[in-house]
Amino acid sequence: MGELTGDRRPTLRTERIRLEPLTSRHAELLVELDSDPEVLRHIFGRALPRDEVLTEHLPRRLRPDGPPRGIGCWAGFGTDDGRFLGWWTLAVDDEDPTTAELGYRLRRDAWGHGLATEGSRALLDHAFGTLRLPYVWATTMAVNAGSRGVMRKLGMTHVRTEVQEWDDPLPGAELGEVRYEISREDWALPGSGISPGPEGRTSARRS
Repeated sequence: MGELTGDRRPTLRTERIRLEPLTSRHAELLVELDSDPEVLRHIFGRALPRDEVLTEHLPRRLRPDGPPRGIGCWAGFGTDDGRFLGWWTLAVDDEDPTTAELGYRLRRDAWGHGLATEGSRALLDHAFGTLRLPYVWATTMAVNAGSRGVMRKLGMTHVRTEVQEWDDPLPGAELGEVRYEISREDWALPGSGISPGPEGRTSARRS
């Protein structure tokens, strides 16, 4: 696994983050990220061993059907010190090819500084301003106040809550998972996201 043929994901830059297309070169950074159980508290409820990250989860981050469409995962680094911050994604939606799922996973020492929101804005600028997707969605556990706060800051709207049955439920699972969405039209409203034109706040270059 390495560079992907026909990769249309650009390198994105914000004031504090450089987002470069995620490849197998970033594997060990993902292993380190997933070794922190707090990072995965609302996802798996535990740290992931190295082999599980590399054999089960990394291939999902490197799905080859997204990059030719300009979507997939990006690794984020601080613009001032080059420190790895985590990853952001516009993930493939297998049920609806016209949209993508917004996601992010940050190192614990990157929490609380607005970086999840800043990186997500860059991806939404790309999704709506460049790719012209009609809408983007995201999900999280209802009890995950941090991620829900990011979604609200992005102007996303809570559209539904679903409660599922789990063999080994995480704490708070009985309250369900929430889905948020935002349309290209809403993102282009004054003060919300990008301008109605094809370019947004985020600079981008092909890597």
